[in-house]
Amino acid sequence: MTLTVWLGFALACIVIQIIPGPTVLTVVAWSIAHGRRLALPLAMAVAAGDATALVLSLFGLGLLLETSATAFTVVKLLGAAYLIWLGISMIRHGLTARLPAATDAPLRRMVFHTWLVTTLNPKGITFFLAFMPQFVDPSQPAAPQLALLGTTFVVLAAFNAAAYALLAAHARRWIDSPVRRRPLALGGGGLLCGAGLWTLLAR
Repeated sequence: MTLTVWLGFALACIVIQIIPGPTVLTVVAWSIAHGRRLALPLAMAVAAGDATALVLSLFGLGLLLETSATAFTVVKLLGAAYLIWLGISMIRHGLTARLPAATDAPLRRMVFHTWLVTTLNPKGITFFLAFMPQFVDPSQPAAPQLALLGTTFVVLAAFNAAAYALLAAHARRWIDSPVRRRPLALGGGGLLCGAGLWTLLAR
């Protein structure tokens, strides 16, 4: 693989990842609700989720999702239902109680949710199967090239998630009143529900 091909792949990844999808909306929602301390953990959760999707695609799940409409629909519905459930839970919390301070946030739960949302996104799994091979040089061993491309995607996804998390957390800092934080919980819940609908409507 030449440097030009690798740079082309990296640029394509950046363009794809900048466009907000379910994972980005989840990161933004949590960061708005709980502050900038989540930036690194959520970025690592996104990287772990993409790495999981990469491993699953290498083991053939990507091929199954790409060839079986039923399998793709099941995974899509599970991911969408999970996101909507998270969104409704956040909205209910915003209506009934004050938004927790950043230091009181259940960090492990949010990291797990972000990892699961990223892993359950069927587009991520089929992406690795359908997109990455386009950049593999057939005259060279495929495994090292796929490893390099997969690592590149995962690292760039982590940086992208961290950037979105920091921007969202900065917006939170503008509102320091507990009363004003409540709309953030409602907005974050709305983003999660929107991410669920996004996933549900994906073709």
